[in-house]
Amino acid sequence: EEQMVESGGGVVQPGGSLTLSCQASGFVFSAGVTQWFRQTPGREREQLTYTSASGTGTHYSAPMKGRIVASRDDASNTMSLRMTRLRPEDTGIYYCFSSYKGIIGRGIQVTVSS
Repeated sequence: EEQMVESGGGVVQPGGSLTLSCQASGFVFSAGVTQWFRQTPGREREQLTYTSASGTGTHYSAPMKGRIVASRDDASNTMSLRMTRLRPEDTGIYYCFSSYKGIIGRGIQVTVSS
């Protein structure tokens, strides 16, 4: 089955850090563009990162730019999102995506709360 599965979410205090991981299976996810998205309450899904298929460059979008770092391990078919200085407004569902098969993960909850 071709799928992408996120992990590493949970509850973190404001100012804290969290690393999300995404495991692709059934296909080579890095054959396409890879991205992280999120959907926060009351807002549409928004892009956080965009990494080219070659993996040589990542664009970071405004919502979390400067507080996140995306990485990719093509050998293990995984991608990660390191998030720091988290804020309550970062609470939401986070998704990974590969354009190669147009597959998006089911999402994982991140809650930033004291």
